[in-house]
Amino acid sequence: MAGASPILLPAKHSMKEVQLTTSRARMESRGKTLTKGVLAGAMTGAVEMSVNFPTDYVKTQLQLDERSVKRRYTGIADVVRQTIRNDGVRGLYRGLNVAIWNPKVAVRPALLFCGMMAGLCEAVLAVTPVESIKVKFIDDMNSPERRYRGLFHGIRTIVHEHGFRGIYQGVTPTIMKSMSSQGTRFFIVESLKDWRKQRNPGKSIPKPLTAVFGAIGGAVSVLINAPADAVKTRMQGLEAGKYRNTIHCVQQMWKHEGTLVFYNGVIPRFVRVPIETAIVFSVYDVIRENLDAVW
Repeated sequence: MAGASPILLPAKHSMKEVQLTTSRARMESRGKTLTKGVLAGAMTGAVEMSVNFPTDYVKTQLQLDERSVKRRYTGIADVVRQTIRNDGVRGLYRGLNVAIWNPKVAVRPALLFCGMMAGLCEAVLAVTPVESIKVKFIDDMNSPERRYRGLFHGIRTIVHEHGFRGIYQGVTPTIMKSMSSQGTRFFIVESLKDWRKQRNPGKSIPKPLTAVFGAIGGAVSVLINAPADAVKTRMQGLEAGKYRNTIHCVQQMWKHEGTLVFYNGVIPRFVRVPIETAIVFSVYDVIRENLDAVW
């Protein structure tokens, strides 16, 4: 019939194509967002670890130094002095090549429960193996004859001598430490951010203030989980075989070295962790914003 409107069947097909295209675009956007988040977290972690590792090294040495036998170190300064005398400044970075592979900084939740669950995941999937190898590398520096010639040789030796258990020693105290750390830090930081936003609605939070909030969260977490960190280090050292399990380790430390042993290394941690969390919470945002600008 002349003048009749044609039936536009292709329109339905075109609508489906539009929906598929939109769906693909959303998936690509989500994938890009996730990738940028992980990349920013990894870059932030690398910066933080490179700046802070010597304090972590000193903390670990103090925690490995048993009070029940002849002490190797008299304090923080003595650890630094002996290490530099025997190995130079590079000695303070022993184990960094292991710790730098720790991907835990890519997990950045916001609430207490989410933080604790993220801590559980990172402890099982990432932190325990890396920390166990790192502590053994540092402990190896105290041996008369060092056994680990490098990263891969050390890992091969640990796995050969101790099996899979060797790289997962101390998983229980690591879980306790990670859950309390992440839960505490993110709960405090997000609470402080909310408080700031309520007092200054519509205004962004300055990066230096975000760093201060991160430092506060880090400092509180140190006070809460210092005992778990001390037990973790003992359970991951080269002499961890003398402990049957975490409870036995706690009992032996308490019996032979007293209550204060659970706070060995707390001073270097109190220096390192607030700096770490300040860097993480502020630098992460800066890196992410720059990635968003160029990608």
